[in-house]
Amino acid sequence: MEIGLYFGSFNPIHLGHLIIAQTLYKRGGLDQVWFVVSPQNPFKRQESLAHEQDRLRMVELAIADNFDFRVSDVEFRMPKPSYTIDTLTLLSEKHPQHQFSLFLGSDSLSHFHKWKNYKAILDHYPLLVYPRPGEFKKLEHPGISYLDAPLLDISATFIRQSILEGLSVRYLLPEGVSQYIVDKNLYS
Repeated sequence: MEIGLYFGSFNPIHLGHLIIAQTLYKRGGLDQVWFVVSPQNPFKRQESLAHEQDRLRMVELAIADNFDFRVSDVEFRMPKPSYTIDTLTLLSEKHPQHQFSLFLGSDSLSHFHKWKNYKAILDHYPLLVYPRPGEFKKLEHPGISYLDAPLLDISATFIRQSILEGLSVRYLLPEGVSQYIVDKNLYS
């Protein structure tokens, strides 16, 4: 099967993530999308990060009605911080029957050369790049596909700050995720 891997902190997962996943799933000709919850991104600070099990549960709630989407906690059992190439290698070894592609926002291309073993990623795993706000320099490589997708500027940081300030996040989160955040008193 052709699997698109959507890596992220998902802190919390929001409708922007789901719209991008659905768009790339269809436009990328994929069989499934796996949301890979990253316990610790080497490029992000940890202060406002909800517990990894809470973030995993929120992804489960967000995708529960989409049978083409899965969630993976593979990085929970790996050394931290997790590096994409290590996760890709592990998944390829565990699931040799699948072909994996990597979702990447265009904003990440500017620092993609800083990723651990980025050349190996380019050589072995197709990148499905979706647009993000702002300018970016296109990398020309046969393994990179630039896909048309809605230009969304929904930020988990904005959502967390709104919750902290007691403001509504209605229409930004799936209902189950919003209720989970309330029930667990996350981000407040």
